[in-house]
Amino acid sequence: MSGALEGIRVLDLTQGIAGPYATKLFSDYGADVLKIERPGAGDVSRRMGPFPKDEPHLETSGMFLELNTGKRSVTLDLKTASGQAILRRLAEDADVVVESFRPGTLERLGLGPDVLETVNPKAALVRVSNFGQYGPYRDYNADDMLLYGMGGVLAVTATEGREPVRIGLYAPLFLAGGVIAAFTMGAFNGSRASGVGERADISIHEILTASMDRGGPNLVAYQYSGSLFFERGRASRASAMPNGVYPCADGYLHITTGPNWWDRFCRAIDRPDLITDERLLPHLLDPEWAPEIDAIIYPWLLERTKQEIMERAQAEGWVVAAINGMDDVARDPHLEARGFWAHLDHPMAGNVTLPGFPFRMLGTPGEIRRAPLLGEHTSSVLAEQLGYSAEDIARLAQRGVI
Repeated sequence: MSGALEGIRVLDLTQGIAGPYATKLFSDYGADVLKIERPGAGDVSRRMGPFPKDEPHLETSGMFLELNTGKRSVTLDLKTASGQAILRRLAEDADVVVESFRPGTLERLGLGPDVLETVNPKAALVRVSNFGQYGPYRDYNADDMLLYGMGGVLAVTATEGREPVRIGLYAPLFLAGGVIAAFTMGAFNGSRASGVGERADISIHEILTASMDRGGPNLVAYQYSGSLFFERGRASRASAMPNGVYPCADGYLHITTGPNWWDRFCRAIDRPDLITDERLLPHLLDPEWAPEIDAIIYPWLLERTKQEIMERAQAEGWVVAAINGMDDVARDPHLEARGFWAHLDHPMAGNVTLPGFPFRMLGTPGEIRRAPLLGEHTSSVLAEQLGYSAEDIARLAQRGVI
């Protein structure tokens, strides 16, 4: 199926999570993404798992399979002169080069901005690193939590007086990857419009510092008021109405209610008689009356599942959402009805179900295809794109270049 980015050629020199997620989005929407990996080892995410039956294997990492859908894999030892020469030739055909090496590494590999300007002056170069290509922190090591912490977001992920709480499963890096994809599209469009390859210096630290995921808004709040949103908003319950996380028969849900929704609330919990209750109505804004309302709602909640409660509440226009675990998400009826899940066959991992498109375009929907085996496309790319003979390819393999 054709995608909106069909015809764009991306040379992918990223590894891990943020960069590969960005280039995965390009691949899913039609771009030809050529992923360069180390011979025998591949992308570091190949060793991150999760693995089927908890048995590690370079070809079956769930993390790699999700982050590299539809890409072509070419193995190259970039520490060799031959590997670097092949890389430069591959860059000649690229519209965009995306890399996530430590600052300065690309120059040592023989494909710095000056070299790229010579071999392919129209190609955009997108450089992704922890802290950017310059600055006091340029060479600092980092992981997702360090970057989130330094961006100010971990400061607002705790209850008052407690240590910050980690956001699991590399959430900051997936968030950064989506932003990187948008920036990369901008760099590509800018290069195409001007005829001169754009140079983008992307700092994951800065993405997270400016992020709408609590970071940016809280920085602005602090500058204007001297306090953060979460410090001002959690001091006490604002009214008698239920707000926040509540238990139910099979887990938890999040409830948002205000006095203007009192009638919806009453109808949803099958107590329409309370809509005009003269004892409760004057005190809906009084937090001291919260126990009275809680005594009414708790028994109703604890007898029902989160899906039942959410559907009932939403039918009345009352804002309630189930707090889903991964098992709930996997069988969510709405996601299933929209065909969100991608079901793929992989030669090593077998049947794989992965998250689908984060947004949909009806005219150019794209396609989610399986991730490549390590070096699966090395021979075909060298032969068809660069003109290497079978003997040339065999010699490169014997020398460990590919």
